[in-house]
Amino acid sequence: MAESLIRRNQDESLQQKNRMKIGLVRRGYSPTGGAERFLIRFAEGLRAQGHQAVLFSDCGWPSSAWDDSRYEMVSLASAGRTLSPLAFADALEAVQPKQHCDFLFSFERVWSCDAYRAGDGVHRAWLQRRALFEPGYKSWFRGGQKKHRQMLELEAALYSPQSGVRIVANSQMVKKEIIEFFGKPEDHITVIANGYDAESPNEDQYLELRRKKRQQWEVPDDEMVLLFAGSGWERKGLVFALQAFAQFKQSSQAHFMVAGKGKAPRGVSEQGVHFLGEVDGLTPSYEAADVFILPTLYDPFSNACLEAAAYGLPVITTTANGFADVVQHLQQGAIVEPGDVDGMAMALEKFAADFPDPKRHEIRAWAAEYSVARNVQASLEFILSLDA
Repeated sequence: MAESLIRRNQDESLQQKNRMKIGLVRRGYSPTGGAERFLIRFAEGLRAQGHQAVLFSDCGWPSSAWDDSRYEMVSLASAGRTLSPLAFADALEAVQPKQHCDFLFSFERVWSCDAYRAGDGVHRAWLQRRALFEPGYKSWFRGGQKKHRQMLELEAALYSPQSGVRIVANSQMVKKEIIEFFGKPEDHITVIANGYDAESPNEDQYLELRRKKRQQWEVPDDEMVLLFAGSGWERKGLVFALQAFAQFKQSSQAHFMVAGKGKAPRGVSEQGVHFLGEVDGLTPSYEAADVFILPTLYDPFSNACLEAAAYGLPVITTTANGFADVVQHLQQGAIVEPGDVDGMAMALEKFAADFPDPKRHEIRAWAAEYSVARNVQASLEFILSLDA
């Protein structure tokens, strides 16, 4: 009995020793933000494994999102105030975060941390890609803007080989960019893809969602629906999607649903195009559509593409989207170069040939492998491996 008690006390002592207080850093708050949803799930995962989460933020999170009875929060500014990127990084340094936690895991560009999740990719790479599709004077003007200068300065500090910060990239594309632009050692960058959990109704419910939404859209069962979802239409490449759809529609009966907020491109035929505005809850739209398109100019790893695939839609996107790393061309979708309108139109023709059953069940099953639980567990293992 004494030996058992000693062993139990030793086990409890070891568990206590291995418990960590992990700081999570996020500037601002959005109730629909993907990073916010991940942070909340990640904190729950930490707690389930006996660790503690401490949130560093510049504005008050609602208690419905961050339960202060279970998790700590360190405020970097007065309630409701959002700081500029540089001011936020300075404020984080000022509170000496390692006095509040054992390990600092940042979701924002800051001066220093133990690990940084590069969910926004490489700003320098995005500016370069954007310059290829806009007049030179716009790139010149943007280069002088304070916001971009600050982000580039912070990025250089994080990605520098001398910084020692470990990086979590959400795609191989982002990892390659960090190495190419900054010379960060490859073994200092770990790739953990984004995660998403689709709602899981049964087959009858799938069909009912599809029927109701297509009825609302006034779309016949025998006509294909192309779906685009996202804001920031210039970066998301909506103009190229519209051009490809116009080319495809010359030989097919189809509809193009655009969900999100933005300024419609000029000079593109809008025949068969329906601007839905901001849509609260895209599940019925995913079920009612047949193909998802996002010809983005830059996306580290598009959550919208993963969501669409989780509902069985083949995804047409570009090589400038980290999501393309995990897609088998013409299986779960099609990958083209940014701005390749002909390539997108050809992909639409291919998926139209499979309509009305473009392997939805196979695509759903494939996307289900990229779950939130898998993402959280991989991130936890990454942190604990560094602390070992």
